[in-house]
Amino acid sequence: MFIPLHDANDLKHISLQYVTIGLIAANVLVFVFTGLSSQDQVAAAAFGLGYIPALLNDSAELAPELVIVPEGWTYVTYSFLHGDIFHLGGNMLFLWVFGDNVEDALGHVRYLIFYVLCAAAGAFLHGLAAPDSQVPLIGASGAVAGIVAAYLILHPRVKVWVLVLMRLPLRIPAFIPLVLWILFQFAMFAIGGEDEISWAAHIGGITAGALLVLVMRRRGVPLFDRAIVTPDAVETVRPHAAVPVTGPPRWGRR
Repeated sequence: MFIPLHDANDLKHISLQYVTIGLIAANVLVFVFTGLSSQDQVAAAAFGLGYIPALLNDSAELAPELVIVPEGWTYVTYSFLHGDIFHLGGNMLFLWVFGDNVEDALGHVRYLIFYVLCAAAGAFLHGLAAPDSQVPLIGASGAVAGIVAAYLILHPRVKVWVLVLMRLPLRIPAFIPLVLWILFQFAMFAIGGEDEISWAAHIGGITAGALLVLVMRRRGVPLFDRAIVTPDAVETVRPHAAVPVTGPPRWGRR
């Protein structure tokens, strides 16, 4: 649909988005240690760390040798696993472009909690949609969907560079691609699109992100760009070249 490339949105409260950087590093490291291993090790990681609804609903049991963490932990651990480099790269690109400003608006600690809760919400809704599924859910898409929803609520008018259809770069207000992306998730869920993608997990993350940003943002952080200041919005004030000798000076806008 589209690939985000860059947003013109400076940080206002933090000097470095180190939680976002840390999350990206953690996802990459987990992929290196699991995704580049043998197929048996990859499968073991997916079953041991992925979210499996049937296990949480007690309709199936995991072989003892595959258990890595308690079942409840998989509401979060699943989000650090990815099936291939494209799965990882897509999620991390969205996280890099949009995560820093959400971290800026929430603060480092609350942003980390926000990320974890969005991931858990994605797994939870996936479990409601497919309670008997024994296929491991993996990927950071639920958490990233929450970040997309939060960014849309915080900064809908900020200009972002996106690559449309893998070939056309456009600089447009963030609400255009983000609203379309969110509507696409709901549409695919409604029609039961591609089985290998959990649209329910995306919707769970979107819903959690939209609600949590309202209560977790820093005090005084506006919503919907009510206090936006961008190069496009700044009005430069300068005196006219000729100022009358008598009377007050006149000022003009450029």
